[in-house]
Amino acid sequence: MGKISRLMVLGKYTSVFLILALPEFVMAQAEPVSSENWVTSPGIIGTLILIFIVLFVAAIIFLAKLNAYVDNLRTRQIDKKKMAFDEELLALEEGEIDAILDKRKKALNYKLTGNELGGNERVVDEKGLVNRVTHEPENPMVDEKKKTPLAIETPEPLKKIVIYYLGAAVCWLVFGTLVGQYLGMKFVWPEMDSVSWLSFGRLRPVHTNAVFWGWASLAMIGLGYFVIARTSNTKIYSYKAAWWALILINLTVILGTICLMAGINNGGGEYREYIWPVMLLFAIALVITFWNFYKTVASRKISDIYVSNWYILAALIWTTVLAIIGYLPFYQDGLGETVTQGYYMHQGVGMWFMTFTLGLVYYYLPSALNKPIYSYSLGVLAFWTQMLFYTMIGTHHFVFSPLPWWLQTTAIVFSAGMFIPVVAGTTNFLMTMKGSWNHISKSYVLPFFLVGVIFYFVGSTQGSLQAFRFTNYVWHFTDFNVAHSHMTMYGIITFILWACMYTILPKLTGKEPPQVFVGAHFWIAFLGLFAYMVSLMVGGTYKGLSWIDGNAFIESVILMKPYWVWRAIGGTAMFISHLIFAYNFYYMVNNKKPIENLDAPVLERVNN
Repeated sequence: MGKISRLMVLGKYTSVFLILALPEFVMAQAEPVSSENWVTSPGIIGTLILIFIVLFVAAIIFLAKLNAYVDNLRTRQIDKKKMAFDEELLALEEGEIDAILDKRKKALNYKLTGNELGGNERVVDEKGLVNRVTHEPENPMVDEKKKTPLAIETPEPLKKIVIYYLGAAVCWLVFGTLVGQYLGMKFVWPEMDSVSWLSFGRLRPVHTNAVFWGWASLAMIGLGYFVIARTSNTKIYSYKAAWWALILINLTVILGTICLMAGINNGGGEYREYIWPVMLLFAIALVITFWNFYKTVASRKISDIYVSNWYILAALIWTTVLAIIGYLPFYQDGLGETVTQGYYMHQGVGMWFMTFTLGLVYYYLPSALNKPIYSYSLGVLAFWTQMLFYTMIGTHHFVFSPLPWWLQTTAIVFSAGMFIPVVAGTTNFLMTMKGSWNHISKSYVLPFFLVGVIFYFVGSTQGSLQAFRFTNYVWHFTDFNVAHSHMTMYGIITFILWACMYTILPKLTGKEPPQVFVGAHFWIAFLGLFAYMVSLMVGGTYKGLSWIDGNAFIESVILMKPYWVWRAIGGTAMFISHLIFAYNFYYMVNNKKPIENLDAPVLERVNN
């Protein structure tokens, strides 16, 4: 009860803060203002602080890796000293050398009798004291990362489902970001082509929809199948249904891509450019997946429903409703389409990708650390406040539009309310990691999780700050929004999906990817994202201020040129990291090793 009471007090004081503080943020500068004091705006200051948080975390990860490297160098120096000592032996007198060599020879000829452990019985490590056996005691040139300690006993049909979903997702990631790479280059070299189906207006939705519905959606569902089965301690209700859903989602992205490149689209609706017959296939796949997950959870062999299943099932329900609302035509005339677009766009990101991914974190993070989640109560608090606040924030994309002022204000208030689930979730994840920070230098799974969790806090908080009227006034319609979307969909969703995949695949296949390539994947992706994000944030701010000052539009295009160059550089780095990731995935799933399934009581407690 003590923990619940503290959560109630936290909710009470947070509510009081929102009531007292929000009117100033929401109503301040209701009229357009000049750009003279833009740096002192709460949204601008908050965004700068959040960027420094990302830099701080990156520095911590880098220093941890550097410290491990220095330790390795120190060990090698000790070995050199030992070698130097051996060389000193050469300077000894002949008699002294003979005595030393004779002693050494006797030591080398000594052999164990075989019963030093107390008898001739079979040796069993009942206490689990032996952590690792190696036949290469010499120090390697590069520190070897910690291997996956356990192989999880998994039915072969479930392994196939997970691997094929993730394999299709990896293919769409490479394809979708290849298109994005091409688009980023067109900002620098707009004369690259004059072919209609390669125009920016057609390829941009190809890129966003491929990574949304192809990469992220398939990866989430594939990882979700393992979570649903594992936390329910039962088998998947219907493997056949899982395969049908996989086929339908891939058909959706294939047909949608062909239609978009041919100029057949749904008009101006962002992230819903696929025409309704194509998107209907995706909706059917969602219904099939929800039914499969629900029946699996309903037939669970344990009494409780783990919190991951709350998030996953809720995400499927919300997204099915969202697809229906987003494509029903009869109320989407004029401003009705604008309201629907704001709802659809933000619900798609928040109630599908974010909610589902958070459900994955609640399983895979404790599983990777082999410890329970810090607080089930915080998870429940974050879940219900996310369900409450995220549903009403879509209109903050249309501040200063012809939409009713009260509707805009409601969206801003609920955007600020998102601080509650974000802080609750971030606290839960960081406290779960507490005591395991030394794993940063031993494994690349934790850095992926850490970056995803930090971006969850930074990206979500920055989105709430961006909802305030002045920051909206500066950044709306600028490249800053492209930076924000990549901070969330890439920094949060994609990094967490990578972390989950690197956690589970070695346990399913028995093959660890080369750690040098995993490290290259991590750092190239992170640095590429940071270059991409910061360049567009700075350039987008200057563009918005240029518009406020009444300068000609073409001037804002000219001033963006150096920032678009950095966008292309960052995007190139990100795409290269995806190719490395694709190789790592192929390495893990190709020619699976026969693995012995070990008992994992601690892991079972985490799952159940």
